[in-house]
Amino acid sequence: MPGPVQSIERAAAILRLLARGSGRLGLGEIAASLGLAKGTTHGILRTLQGVGFVEQDKSSGKYQLGATLLHLGTSYLDVNELRSRAINWADALAARSGEAVWIGTLLDGKVLIVHHVFRPDDSLQSLDVGALLPLHASALGKVLLAYDTQAAAELRETELAPLTRRTLVTPAALRRELTKVREHGFATDIEESTLGQASIAAPIRGYGGLVVGAISITGAVDRVCPSTGKPDPALADAVQNAAQMISRDLGAGRW
Repeated sequence: MPGPVQSIERAAAILRLLARGSGRLGLGEIAASLGLAKGTTHGILRTLQGVGFVEQDKSSGKYQLGATLLHLGTSYLDVNELRSRAINWADALAARSGEAVWIGTLLDGKVLIVHHVFRPDDSLQSLDVGALLPLHASALGKVLLAYDTQAAAELRETELAPLTRRTLVTPAALRRELTKVREHGFATDIEESTLGQASIAAPIRGYGGLVVGAISITGAVDRVCPSTGKPDPALADAVQNAAQMISRDLGAGRW
């Protein structure tokens, strides 16, 4: 097996040092703290600066953590806070609906499943945490698109892949669907991604009402949508209620 890469280890040490400090650190301070030559330290700092992980103050020449790295850290914390706040409500929704529950967020033009509660019927099921779903062909994805104009605009520039004969594949059809999502407060996926399966999803909001994720139930189409093309109203209400409770815990208040 190949060994560790020394330059990456040194870069990680610099980032840890900057994160631990109360302010900016100069080149000499960083080099002395880590026992590195100034030339080596400067090369690593320039590389980290180039990718946005480190910033240099123009007046003092000292270094601090960059906005890109801080954004990555915030995103990580946001996902973990979303998951931790959602666990109890997701469990309750699975018990009430009898269906599997997913929590999802946006990631690189897809829906990332960050939490999954199994359908409470003791059947054989696989864990979907970490799975990526298409935005245009999933209830979670439609919710996230409906409240993120940038993500919706980017998707319009791509070809919408047909996963089943019911998948929405034209921009006009998807645009009408997203309007319905905003009007009703929830989205559905009725055999659009998988034949025989249906989902209902609702938005999860954080501070200020910003949509930070979505929660859904997923199950057999005849259970989730007993009337052709229409979700069970009681299930839709249950999903929306769970989303509202999680949103309240995340600081959205009344929205």
